[in-house]
Amino acid sequence: MALYKSDITKFIEELRERKPDLEYRQREGRSLLWDRPQDPEFAREAKEAKVPQTPYVYYQHVD
Repeated sequence: MALYKSDITKFIEELRERKPDLEYRQREGRSLLWDRPQDPEFAREAKEAKVPQTPYVYYQHVD
């Protein structure tokens, strides 16, 4: 019995067959943007600048 495959699934499977290195290239591209050493000074400044969020963000506090 054949299982149903959506058009998107078929497209992705065909794309992977045509370009077997696609996932590797995607990971390589992501690493250019995200896999970088973190600057401790920047992280400290960001933590200090963080403003605590109220539990009900859509309601204004009325005194």
